[in-house]
Amino acid sequence: MTRDDDQSPADLREEADRADEIADALEDLLGELREEEIKGARLEGLFDEASSSNPNIWNTVTAFIDVEDGEAVVTDESKLAQGSWAPEIVEGCDTMVTVDIDYGMMPDDFTYIVGKKLSQRIEEFREQANEARQQADDLEDESAD
Repeated sequence: MTRDDDQSPADLREEADRADEIADALEDLLGELREEEIKGARLEGLFDEASSSNPNIWNTVTAFIDVEDGEAVVTDESKLAQGSWAPEIVEGCDTMVTVDIDYGMMPDDFTYIVGKKLSQRIEEFREQANEARQQADDLEDESAD
């Protein structure tokens, strides 16, 4: 989310609300990751790909996440081979989480690694929301002068 010079305070506040909605949905996903079994969870596909793919062929796997009605939905998982192709962002993707392929990765290791990455993304979206709100406040202050 980048600021366009033509954005109004209302547009910026809408952008901030969307960033907060994404952060909230990611916090819910993070809670599920930490509290529930991976089997049957939204990030099960990412775990399966990261822990069972051949590391001699694949380097990383990415989960593409879209936030729909306040809920984080993993829309796809894609693997990246050694420089052969890059994952494309799935249309409508709000964020993504990428982990290294580690054949035989244990669920606790996966939870730690992905939890850390989700926490970073949550923090980034919260910062975007705060910046957009601050910019909206600044624009409103400028127009009041």
